Amino acid sequence: MIDDEGNKLGEFLTEDAIQLAVERGVDLIEVAPNGRPPVCRLGDFGRIKYEKQKKDAQARKRQAVVSIKEVKLRPKTDEHDYEVKLKHTRRFIEEGDKVKITVRFRGRELAHRNIGEERCREVAKDCEDIALIETPPNMEGKQMFMILAPKKKS
Repeated sequence: MIDDEGNKLGEFLTEDAIQLAVERGVDLIEVAPNGRPPVCRLGDFGRIKYEKQKKDAQARKRQAVVSIKEVKLRPKTDEHDYEVKLKHTRRFIEEGDKVKITVRFRGRELAHRNIGEERCREVAKDCEDIALIETPPNMEGKQMFMILAPKKKS
């Protein structure tokens, strides 16, 4: 058992530990139930719960939320349109988001999947200074997907 200042009091029977907690007017809190013997602490349970809640809130505040943005291309996307999409892709990655590059095929374009893969690789090459390929290009139905993730800053 540990008292409210953090000093080790030694081993107690359960009934004696409960009696000591009642005498001191504090709660008996089980800290490590699987330990041999189980470890208990004397203290205010409400205060401990409150401190844990505050610590969890701080952890959530520091947590970075990464969303996936999507940029859609076609095998025949013109050069200027490609540059605009590339500029959007770079902006998303610089903001810390992942980018899903989608190449849509229609009709006979499905026979030329290599063109779509080349488009994906071209985007990856143009963003290689700030991003790396998380998921390589792969087909799903009539669409090819590739996911780019921002590089870790050193």
